[in-house]
Amino acid sequence: MPIGPAIATADAVVLLAYLAVILLVGCALGRGQRNVTQYLVGNRNLPSWAILGSIVATETSTATFLSVPGLAFAAAVPDGGVLDPRTGGDLRFLQLACGMLVGRCLIVWFLLPLYFRGELLSAYEVLALRFGGATRTVASLVFLVARNVGDGLRLFLAALVLEKLLGLALPWCVVILGTLTIVYTFAGGIKSVIWNDCIQLAVYLAGAVLVLTIILQRLPAGWTQLWSFAQATGKLRLFDASCDFTEPFTFWSGLVGGAFLSLGTHGTDQLMVQRYLCARSQRGAGRALIASGIAVLAQFALFLVLGIALACYYSDCISGVAFTTTDRVLTTFIVDELPRGLGIVGMLVAAVFAAAMSTLSSSLNSSASVALQDFYRPWWATAPTARHLLRASRAATVFFGAVQIAVGIAARHLATAVVNNVLAIASVTAGLLLGIFALGVLTRRVGQQAALMGLTAGVLALTYVLLATRLAYTWHAVIGAAVTFGTGLAVSYLPAENRPTS
Repeated sequence: MPIGPAIATADAVVLLAYLAVILLVGCALGRGQRNVTQYLVGNRNLPSWAILGSIVATETSTATFLSVPGLAFAAAVPDGGVLDPRTGGDLRFLQLACGMLVGRCLIVWFLLPLYFRGELLSAYEVLALRFGGATRTVASLVFLVARNVGDGLRLFLAALVLEKLLGLALPWCVVILGTLTIVYTFAGGIKSVIWNDCIQLAVYLAGAVLVLTIILQRLPAGWTQLWSFAQATGKLRLFDASCDFTEPFTFWSGLVGGAFLSLGTHGTDQLMVQRYLCARSQRGAGRALIASGIAVLAQFALFLVLGIALACYYSDCISGVAFTTTDRVLTTFIVDELPRGLGIVGMLVAAVFAAAMSTLSSSLNSSASVALQDFYRPWWATAPTARHLLRASRAATVFFGAVQIAVGIAARHLATAVVNNVLAIASVTAGLLLGIFALGVLTRRVGQQAALMGLTAGVLALTYVLLATRLAYTWHAVIGAAVTFGTGLAVSYLPAENRPTS
């Protein structure tokens, strides 16, 4: 008996059971929390393996689960064009993952020690100690805007699945998913986020393996057919040694751009830094961070192989199905091709939701942390009570959830692959924040005025790059960091009377 246009009772039961577990875990872990240290950093007493799972799950949003397979499915086409699964699409995205692993190693050596000096709750408190409150405020604002816009896009992508399953209007699907995430994040804080991340990691990886297994069973020759198809269509291409700066997935843009992107997203972004602050020690946080790079590389490989399998299936086994965007390929397979009434569709939809909610819950908690520590708390002349701050943190969680829901509803007008929009936003902000942190860590003469001038120059440079060039987004973080750092350092050497006013 169908519940909606494409979901049967058994599938609905599996999906609802998953959602119930997530909500129950969140509410149970929230009991007894009386201060923001418990709510925002879990009393700094979480095991490194849980932090590892949370890091991987957090950066594996719906954009990864649904969009990355599309990068191996086919090459992008102009708006309105039909994708050809035998043309374009390969494994070159893994070059970016290799660069991200290099960036993680640099974070452990250079940035991680900063966060274990004192009792910090926000990454940007480091900037306040080094430069002053204005620099922290600007950096925090950049984080909040970029984080909530990017995660609103991730929410939109997950809602596409719910829309196709239940036949509800897309805005209602965005509201349903966003509200569920707000509820368990509001109740349980960071402990709920991290432990639920571990559950969600297991769910979406199992979902990806299940889809790949089903496709292989439907291919007449199984792995042999998949391998032959991949070889014949050039989908096994892994390295691209060209120096084309307009291509995002070349060896150099992957290695250099991926390293800078990871330095920014994992080294200066509160979303990830908050996880390190939950660890029992700096060494435990470092182990979790480096191991997560290896895990993410393997995970990306799995998702890309899944994309090749989907291309083989729709090329060799199914006719008459046309796609205009790669984001909808895996969604369509889950909804249209999997057997009904066995709970399989329910599990796969739960996997999509897991990928979305793991990132969104982390985003809400980290945004609340930054808003509290860098905006709300300094506003008070006398320190508010622990209970007052806890209520303010939870209120901020609800507020940012509403912002992401609004962005998700507005994202309907995007036609390109969402993963590219998400990574483009991340690379721009990561470069700016990395440049500011580099000025604080690598120099001693640069003051707040020079640092803010550097940030302004970085924003102007990236605005020009975005509007007037076709430079691949993988280089945005490099340019943003280099211009911000170089300008700030240069301004610091000017005589005081010749310095521009910030």
